Amino acid sequence: MPVLLQKIIPKLYGLYFTIFVWFLPNKIARQAFEVFCTVRKGKVLPNQKKYLDDAKFEVINVAGHSIQLYNWPGNKETVLLVHGWESNTWRWHKLIEKLQRANYNIIAFDAPAHGYSTGKFLYVPLYAEALQAIILKYQPKAVIGHSVGGMTVLYNEYKNPNASIEKIVTVGSPSEYYEIFTHYQNLLGFSNKVMTGLEEYFYAKFGFTPKEFSSSKFVLTNSKKGLLFHDRLDKITPYHASVDVHKHWKGSELVSTEGFGHSMHQNEVNDKIIAFLDEQYYK
Repeated sequence: MPVLLQKIIPKLYGLYFTIFVWFLPNKIARQAFEVFCTVRKGKVLPNQKKYLDDAKFEVINVAGHSIQLYNWPGNKETVLLVHGWESNTWRWHKLIEKLQRANYNIIAFDAPAHGYSTGKFLYVPLYAEALQAIILKYQPKAVIGHSVGGMTVLYNEYKNPNASIEKIVTVGSPSEYYEIFTHYQNLLGFSNKVMTGLEEYFYAKFGFTPKEFSSSKFVLTNSKKGLLFHDRLDKITPYHASVDVHKHWKGSELVSTEGFGHSMHQNEVNDKIIAFLDEQYYK
């Protein structure tokens, strides 16, 4: 799609929401939420297919979605991987190689509407529902989440403290949902009236406001060991998100980088994750 169209289309959505919210407030609030949650990429690409197909493990049904799971077997503890927005399990392939060499049992899955999993929309409570079903079934000792996957892990641990989980890793993860909503408003340029309707719809659907949805609040009761990675120059999620989470999470360590970007596939990151997992388990 031409760059100009990529810039114009979001603004057209915003103009539509801004005009019609005066006549159809409930419908516009729902539509604004659906546009926000629509997944536009992240399906399995040709170069990813063989790698993922060889590790296909099981398909489970959660909230009307077929969720594709993968397994790379190992004799050590089970580690569960949770990818980010518009991605899929392939994003972990470099870490998976190191986890395999360390002999961990690796479980990963494609989020709803991502990879081989079904659906059109993704939002954190839905992602957490799939995550919790997998945790209950496979009892991982550690969970690693990238970007919104990390936010999902922390939200789920707050909502459903899991006895099996001892360690949590987040990589480039956001903290405050209202910041994501604010970015969405700025991207589309819709009015504050639309934003108010969107927030009210969010509250009616989930029972809390975007400002109440905060990883830095969720971790206040988290007693697990945590390892947070965030690049100071991250252009996707702000660095201060992990700083705030670390400040409120007593059992966490923050690893700050500069120039590693948002994906953070570097060996330095993955080696640190392996060392964190090995600590206490195998000395």
